[in-house]
Parts: sequence; C-alpha cells; structure tokens
Amino acid sequence: LYLSLSALGLTKEKIASESRKLLALKCFKEKILSLGKAAELSGLSKWDFIEYLSEGGVSVIDYDEDEIKRELEIVDRVAERLKK
Repeated sequence: LYLSLSALGLTKEKIASESRKLLALKCFKEKILSLGKAAELSGLSKWDFIEYLSEGGVSVIDYDEDEIKRELEIVDRVAERLKK
C-alpha cells in the first residue's frame, strides 16, 4: 500500500498534512474550534485557512436570519450616531 501511495506522490508527510487540514475544517465546521485554532491545527495561516474553507464549501461567517437582522440593526444605529 505504501508503495502505491508513494507512486502517487503521497508521502507520509503529505498524508499527515492533508489529514490535519481536513480535521481542522471539520472541527471548524462543527464549531468545535475557532477560526484561529482551526487554522493553527491545519498548519495554515488564517488567510490560507479561510481560502481552504472556501474551497471546501464551508462559510467563515455562519449567521442565522435573526443574527443577521440584529447585526444590521446595530449597523443602522451606529450609522445614525455618526450622522449627528
């Protein structure tokens, strides 16, 4: 098995690296780890991990409808204060 994986260019290090990234993606998606901790686990910078999440179809920001509504209300209040 190792020879066939090696023939495909999959070294132990490459498999370990990809496994860490997949585990980090799963832990972030399941809200087990924060973005920073998941990026650290993956071995990627935060920006590279965000890109990796995007490639994996995982949103970095995951608000439900009520949370979005509250955030927009806060933005409206701040905008009104800045106008004064």
